[in-house]
Amino acid sequence: MPPGRPKKPLELSDEVKNQLESMANSRSLPYAHVRRAQIILMSAQGQTNTQIAKQVGLSISMVGLWRKRFINQGLMGLYDQPKPGAPRKIGDDQVAQLIQKTLNKKPKGSTHWTCRSIAKQTQLSKSTVQRIWRAFNLQPHRQKHFTLSTDPYFVEKVRDIVGLYLNPPDKAMVLCVDEKSQIQALDRTQPVLPMGLGYLEGITHQYVRHGTTTLFAALDLATGIVIAQCKKRHRHQEFLQFLKHIDAQVPKTLDIHLVVDNYATHKHTKIRNWLAARPRYHIHYTPTYSSWLNQVEIWFNIITQKAIRRGTFRSIKQLTDKIDQFVKNYNSSSQPFSWTATADSILDKMKRIMQHISGT
Repeated sequence: MPPGRPKKPLELSDEVKNQLESMANSRSLPYAHVRRAQIILMSAQGQTNTQIAKQVGLSISMVGLWRKRFINQGLMGLYDQPKPGAPRKIGDDQVAQLIQKTLNKKPKGSTHWTCRSIAKQTQLSKSTVQRIWRAFNLQPHRQKHFTLSTDPYFVEKVRDIVGLYLNPPDKAMVLCVDEKSQIQALDRTQPVLPMGLGYLEGITHQYVRHGTTTLFAALDLATGIVIAQCKKRHRHQEFLQFLKHIDAQVPKTLDIHLVVDNYATHKHTKIRNWLAARPRYHIHYTPTYSSWLNQVEIWFNIITQKAIRRGTFRSIKQLTDKIDQFVKNYNSSSQPFSWTATADSILDKMKRIMQHISGT
């Protein structure tokens, strides 16, 4: 029997238990709230206040306090009670006026408001403007970019490609194919300063160009393995060469489904003739302005961040060798990307954007 006075049994419904587990595993809530949820979960498992206190780093009395507050008030008892303070000096009308001005008007001679410029206009302090903007998640200094597809067959193409991702055909390979053009071999004019304790890696703003290369890549949807080649240019001739390289790498017994964008190179007559002569190849074009549907774009971002952007290259060969080395290391431990978006969820999101645009 555990020492101490017997405690009132703590029973949790499935709904409350799920909410507590979500709080206990949260990375965004304040740590105090996370720890209180952990206390209740451990208490429901039958642990004593002494055992819980040792695990969470609180006193036994504090553990008992939060347990008692949960019994009396439920989940709301785990939150801090409002503290007394001075009454607000900014009225609701002033807050509403600030929000309306932020959303509907622009300062003269400028594209957006700053804290200081709108504070001067509304006779509020800069810190007050900051607090109100933060409370209503207003960020006039930032933009989010988007492009709506004008493809008349957008819906059909989205369903086709997402269907390949979520339900790949049997006895077939799905390859996401594209090229990353104009990769520059940049060399810094002065040596790179290595990272040290208390300061970042240092590079000069000036650089010397040593030419460019184009990276052709085909991502295997099932394994995450990438077939890649670097070429000097990105015409239909180079793309045809890459298709022949793919044909030599993939099993001869499988159908091959290629996901590509609408770049003119991919629709050249010689490319179409080459594909027509090989019935096992099936090509799927992404909608116009929707290259984000092609999973190889995710891999292009990975190689850019990890091997290209911060690299220093004295020649094209040094750049291509670095790319080849990265591809080899990546394929040795590759994992397929987890695609979870359904065609309906994508179309619903596009519908909301279009409704928002039409409303403005």
